Amino acid sequence: MANYSDFQLGLYFAGLAGETPPYPLTFAGLEAAAEAKMEHRLWDYVSGGAGDEHTQRANVTAFERWGILPRMLSGAADRDLSIELFGHTLPSPIFLAPIGVLGVMTDDEHGDLAAAAAAAASGVPMVASTLMQDPMEDVAAALGDTPGFFQLYTPNDRELAESLVHRAEAAGYAGIVVTLDTWTLGYRPRDLQHATFPQLRGSCLANYTSDPVFRAKLAVPPEEDLAAAAVQWAFTFGNPSLTWDDLAWLRGLTDLPLLLKGICHPDDVRRAKDAGVDGIYCSNHGGRQAASAPALDLLPAVVEAAEGLPVLFDSGVRSGADVVKALALGATAVGIGRPYGYGAVLGGTAGIEFVLSCLLAEADLTMGLNGYARIADLTRDVLVAVR
Repeated sequence: MANYSDFQLGLYFAGLAGETPPYPLTFAGLEAAAEAKMEHRLWDYVSGGAGDEHTQRANVTAFERWGILPRMLSGAADRDLSIELFGHTLPSPIFLAPIGVLGVMTDDEHGDLAAAAAAAASGVPMVASTLMQDPMEDVAAALGDTPGFFQLYTPNDRELAESLVHRAEAAGYAGIVVTLDTWTLGYRPRDLQHATFPQLRGSCLANYTSDPVFRAKLAVPPEEDLAAAAVQWAFTFGNPSLTWDDLAWLRGLTDLPLLLKGICHPDDVRRAKDAGVDGIYCSNHGGRQAASAPALDLLPAVVEAAEGLPVLFDSGVRSGADVVKALALGATAVGIGRPYGYGAVLGGTAGIEFVLSCLLAEADLTMGLNGYARIADLTRDVLVAVR
């Protein structure tokens, strides 16, 4: 099993030779360094959120209301962070959450491939967005033996939706994650102030421009007129009429595990279970789409309603300690978003791998030094409310 805490020992020993870490080790450091490097409009798109961004901030501070109860002499010198998920044994409980503009966040504007390479090297699964700078097939190939999941923004064209799902299936993705809270854009003042949106400028549309169904609807190929393709995408992207009645159709598109992303209410969990989904993804989109309660506060009720169905979680995770707390509240696996995105900005694949190593080392040490050797040890009793 991986001993993730060895990462920090490597940094200390490198220091004996005069080497210091190539990237910041804290989220605040990553954020500041990424802001200094990124073009201002893209920075605001990536770092910003909905409305006054209160939900985005509350996602983060929700973790501060929980402390971890230390237990001593528990034999936690050796830890096992592995989990089972949809038939896969994963070395750790974290995954790369989808970032819809990841493709243009690296210097070479192939950020999705950079993340896939980091996933392949680390064993950390990637949930690849519909909005990619490279076709999903290329990204799947770069994942190697590490499972990848395809996140679907369900378009208002069923034929196109079916094509995207079938391509993901053929490419070897391990599951389909349907995002439910983005049938239209949230109210994002930072983006509106710039009057700009990356996809309307043709960025991260490779899964559309490479799709035969989408291409058939264009007057000219996207290679000749990307602006026209972007307009067609804008009229196709979301499906505001999608309801529970459509879930049977989505379920019928594939035999792959089907997860619904954005489920935060226990009644919605139960309806999803009744419809035959394989997993729940509790998330409020990192506070980017709408004002809501902090996602972490909603997680326990979602887990209870899931009654053993896998529950993935993201929104507000900034540290390895946050990962441990989300697991203790019942998450099966925990998604990382902005932290690895900023790693991509700073160093591409190497930057993402560094961020993952930091998070895993901190999670590993947080568990061990508090006396918990296995993921199964992280129950609700591990946490104490902090006032």
